[in-house]
Amino acid sequence: MSSTTQTRIPDQVDVRGPRFVAWVTTAVLVVTLLVSASSPAVAAVILGVQTVVFALGAALGPRRHPYGLVFAALVAPRLGPVTDREPAPPLRFAQLVGLVFAALGVVGFAVGPVLLGLVATAFALVAAVLNAAFGLCLGCRLYPLFLRLNPTHS
Repeated sequence: MSSTTQTRIPDQVDVRGPRFVAWVTTAVLVVTLLVSASSPAVAAVILGVQTVVFALGAALGPRRHPYGLVFAALVAPRLGPVTDREPAPPLRFAQLVGLVFAALGVVGFAVGPVLLGLVATAFALVAAVLNAAFGLCLGCRLYPLFLRLNPTHS
């Protein structure tokens, strides 16, 4: 087939990987909220690390996401063959959305108001739980709207 007639196949990943990532993210965000009750500064550090993880996921994609690498190395080999895949670009966008909420949370916990940290972290937590428990990726659902509003990224 010539290069002019080839169709582009989007990057696809095993759906179990992003759900694993969402479970780990859920745990980190729950710890952040629990710690924030006694030390907003420590919560800012924990959430700061998660913010870096979100940034790496947004920049590098699900296959090179830090938690995705753990999934690929330790979890995926113990599972059966891949039966369902999903496109990677919406997952990268979802990580970007998580990055925004986590960064707001870090600011809230680090310099105030702490309520900003709590609310931003809680929003990220709701999104992570929905993805982990139900396979509902809110950032992925927003991705088509993002493409319509910003056609330079399609």
